[in-house]
Amino acid sequence: MDADPLTAERTAVLAQIAALTAEFDAVVAASRSSNADDEHDPEGATIAFERQQVVALLAAARRRLADVDDALERRAAGDYGVCESCGRPIAPDRLAARPAARTCITCAV
Repeated sequence: MDADPLTAERTAVLAQIAALTAEFDAVVAASRSSNADDEHDPEGATIAFERQQVVALLAAARRRLADVDDALERRAAGDYGVCESCGRPIAPDRLAARPAARTCITCAV
């Protein structure tokens, strides 16, 4: 694993986005090649549901990437690890668990 938690987090999120994008493309391709009336299939999830599920996961991953990029900008500006609410340092354990954390645990609650 990368020694820099933010860089490692960014790499992991980019990999997740790539995997989800490939999954989305596969779902779309499956819907194009199928003549099935999946919208009325009582046996399971529809292709539309699967597509929306992947879209939601992609949106969450993109938000996570934006959070990491913001943290990298804060680090470059010298503000990384400082709570945006109270101005106190964010505990190292919190940053280890959530490298893009903007607030200390007290202010997060």
